[in-house]
Amino acid sequence: MRFSTTDYVIFALLLVLSSAIGLYYALSGGKQRTTQEFLLANRSMGFFPVALSLSVSFFSAVTILGIPSEMYKFGTEFWLSGISYIFGLLIPAHIFIPIFYRLRLTSAYEYLELRFSKAVRICATVTFIFQMVVYMGVALYAPALAFNAVTGFSLWGSVLTIGLVCVLYTTLGGLKAVIWTDAMQTLVMLAGQLAVIIVGTMKVGSISEVWQIASENGKISAINWNPDPFVRHSFWSLVIGGVFIVLSVYGVNQTQVQRYLSSRSEKEAILSCYTVIPCQQLVLGLGCIIGLVMFAYYQKNEILNPGVISSPDQMVLYFVMDILKDFPGLPGLFVACVFSGALSSISSAFNSLATVTMEDLIKPYHPDLPESRAIRLSKCLALGYGLLGIGMAYVSSLMGPILQATKSIFGMVGGPLLGLFCLGFFFPFTNSTGAITGLVVGLGMAFWIGIGSFVMRMSTAASPLLNVTSVPDVGNLTTAVMTTMFSQMAQKGVSGLEKFYSLSYLWYCTHNSTTVVIVGILVSLLTGPTKGADINPRTVYLVLPKLLFFLPKRYKEKLRFGVPHIAEDQSKEAVSKKSCKSLLEIDELEESYGGFSRSNGGHSYIVHETSL
Repeated sequence: MRFSTTDYVIFALLLVLSSAIGLYYALSGGKQRTTQEFLLANRSMGFFPVALSLSVSFFSAVTILGIPSEMYKFGTEFWLSGISYIFGLLIPAHIFIPIFYRLRLTSAYEYLELRFSKAVRICATVTFIFQMVVYMGVALYAPALAFNAVTGFSLWGSVLTIGLVCVLYTTLGGLKAVIWTDAMQTLVMLAGQLAVIIVGTMKVGSISEVWQIASENGKISAINWNPDPFVRHSFWSLVIGGVFIVLSVYGVNQTQVQRYLSSRSEKEAILSCYTVIPCQQLVLGLGCIIGLVMFAYYQKNEILNPGVISSPDQMVLYFVMDILKDFPGLPGLFVACVFSGALSSISSAFNSLATVTMEDLIKPYHPDLPESRAIRLSKCLALGYGLLGIGMAYVSSLMGPILQATKSIFGMVGGPLLGLFCLGFFFPFTNSTGAITGLVVGLGMAFWIGIGSFVMRMSTAASPLLNVTSVPDVGNLTTAVMTTMFSQMAQKGVSGLEKFYSLSYLWYCTHNSTTVVIVGILVSLLTGPTKGADINPRTVYLVLPKLLFFLPKRYKEKLRFGVPHIAEDQSKEAVSKKSCKSLLEIDELEESYGGFSRSNGGHSYIVHETSL
């Protein structure tokens, strides 16, 4: 099963179009001459392209390859995770986005300096850089491995192709090129998935026959209500654990926050978040249907060459090449669909890493950096991170199935970052010491569980007691090892640390973010909580007075922990603006921020013109 000339033409066309978009934005408009244009698209994007970019920035190639493999092996239980997207996107839309947008930030981690201190900001930035560098390796390696298995194209040639094309249009065109390329690639992904579903269903017979075969073989899973956190998938882990994962990605991750901030207004940023909900449901649904069609097809047809499928993530492309071999061009369309997912994820990572490095690690220490030099440095950073991502692709070969690997990464590292932002948003009495201590303890717990689970899985796989052949699977060695490992653990009644290491990967984010919050609150109370009067009211979301709205006013006031009212603060600022002759640069600041800033207790307060 190899590509035809038509397939190669269609596949190459995707790469050419992606590069052309980057070249177009490099030569048009402001030609990426300012950091605001390069990193935030001049805050001029509409909600629809932003929503499409948000939808495919993460889990795109992971969804296309990982979810069908999950359906093929374990059944439809993972479909429940769609519920988590609803709740996990409503919270950012109404809490996180308004705070970020009104503060007029470029990097999400600027917020942590406004709320806590510069040290907290730097710690979070370094943590995010580590998270995204590891993620880039997974996003690059997995589709290249699958492509290599079914087309014979060089593995590292595929890695280099994806990496270099991403580097080209990200470095040339900036965030605007990334967003519009994502939008184009979304259409390619949709077309590729629909082609596989239509042809695959026709070869099985009908969609009702697909469902019947899946049902007869136990692939239509009933809802597992077991609350045990050590069960791989249950209603609680998929929905509640999934909400925390979605929050860590769509609420506080720089890659997504940067897209919100590129919107032309706060309303459009919120609308883009709402639009992601149906987009993600569609992507998830198509992935699940492909998995069921794939299972039904191979129940009726023998797999011709199972030996070439050494990874579960190769199964989908093997299936695609099998059913579409008589349709020249369609295999190329689907492979372009997979590579579109990889391109969107990687380019988003390059751009966000360049942004946080420039805004959080360079500009604060070089405030007088000329704009021309800053833009050149930003492009060099995007280029450097692109080359680093290509190098990290090798490491990802050790991480197992991409769906689980990706969610594990965001649970282990994204979870503590989510907890850190929650400390700032919802607990106004927490201080910088509590925030840093909570982050360090949360990361420590995350890597303890993650590395312990990895070592235990490897030692179990090497055990002579392991009987991989007891799990019938088509070359899906990694999943077979995992399944057998969990069944052996259940039979032996594993307890203690070994049991702790078998925590479901979907609970990583919940466990780690909760650890950060609890430790951060305790340390803040022990070291002296922050006084409400010293807090910029625009950096907190006072959830208790809103939840307990029925309480008398004096009790709700106590739940503010002394944080001043924004309306009162605006009034004082307005008076100050009229009476203080010392604010000579106010016109300049209004032009820069859409309002003006003042220093109070070490914090920067930003008030918009509309509030004056």
